[in-house]
Amino acid sequence: MSSVTHPRLHALDAVRGGALLLGVFLHAAMSFFPTDGVWFIMDASRDPALSAGFFVIHMFRMTLFFVLAGFFGRMMFHRLGWAGFVTSRLKRVGLPLIVFWPIMMAAFTALIVWTLFAQFGGIPDDAPPPPAWTWETFPLTHLWFLYVLLIFYAAAIAARGLVALVDRNGAIRAATDRAVRAAFGSPLAVTLLAAGTATALLAHETWIPWFGVPTPDTGVVPNTPALVVFGSAFTLGWLLQRQIDVLLTLKKRWYAFLAPAIGCTIACLITVGLTPDFTAPLAGEEKITFAIAYAVGIWCWTFGLIGAALAFCSGESRAVRYLADSSYWIYLIHLPIVWALQIQVSSWGWPALAKYGFILGVSVPVMLLSYHLLVRGSFIGATLNGRAKKRARPAPVLTTEVAAQ
Repeated sequence: MSSVTHPRLHALDAVRGGALLLGVFLHAAMSFFPTDGVWFIMDASRDPALSAGFFVIHMFRMTLFFVLAGFFGRMMFHRLGWAGFVTSRLKRVGLPLIVFWPIMMAAFTALIVWTLFAQFGGIPDDAPPPPAWTWETFPLTHLWFLYVLLIFYAAAIAARGLVALVDRNGAIRAATDRAVRAAFGSPLAVTLLAAGTATALLAHETWIPWFGVPTPDTGVVPNTPALVVFGSAFTLGWLLQRQIDVLLTLKKRWYAFLAPAIGCTIACLITVGLTPDFTAPLAGEEKITFAIAYAVGIWCWTFGLIGAALAFCSGESRAVRYLADSSYWIYLIHLPIVWALQIQVSSWGWPALAKYGFILGVSVPVMLLSYHLLVRGSFIGATLNGRAKKRARPAPVLTTEVAAQ
């Protein structure tokens, strides 16, 4: 069931771009948490409002992203065929990972040294040596999502080949479509997805409830909760692209998802508080209840935001399309820029919220300018976005070939 005959869903472009851009807001807040040891540089000013904002964004951002990654992934697979799909994903996901990873590591090394001088006046004599890189500790940094995407793309191609082999008459696929349609016609979709999510979180021995789904930013093998939750999201997006009308049903019921999402988020924050706690994790029934509420919140936020975007952002907008088009580049380069600004303002006497606004007010325009001058219309833009955009056009065209980042 290809979606070739369906009109472009501009709302999904907007949501995909928004999920990436929220990463800038999320990382910029981490130096202001009301507890130490969360981030590389901790500011002299703290504000629990920023840790609360982080908590909310972190709950749904990457699950939302991977649903759309699966959705756009299947779209590109059927547009390009398996050979073209592989070439496209290696170019727009694999190549940026290979190119940007060493650049990020060099930048982070310099920033760590700057951080030590800013906080301690130099490198302490008793500073621990840097950890050795192993299969378990290899630092993927914020580029982990590219690595995980490559894993999911490979799994999707393999699964697609197996299904085509054993389901020659399409009976299995038709049954799967009916099951997905039935699940989205009732609370079953959220129930099943939340059950799997909560189970994966509770089974993870080192799970820190405050931080939700642990991001697989270290290690060659992603942690199990990340594989289960983000893999479920990717698979769901892939299946929803088979029958877009099911996805469009979220447009009618977005509020029915966002209301419980907000309720679950508030309940979770009441349980764990606004300060990240690494030393006193939840236990027993309280931990189980939190995991269930958090899991329901993840999926209700995801479906509610997609539905709200379809309801209110379906029209074409030049500004939104431009931001969505730039979001991949911005996310790739944002972390060293944000980190450097966090170091710069760490000793200022400003309130935390003012510093946070300054960091965003400087970093976002700089990154947008770099995109406009260096990326859009260049071979970099052609690599990241599928084809270079002509700067002379006041209405830039966004393609859905943007790596489904």
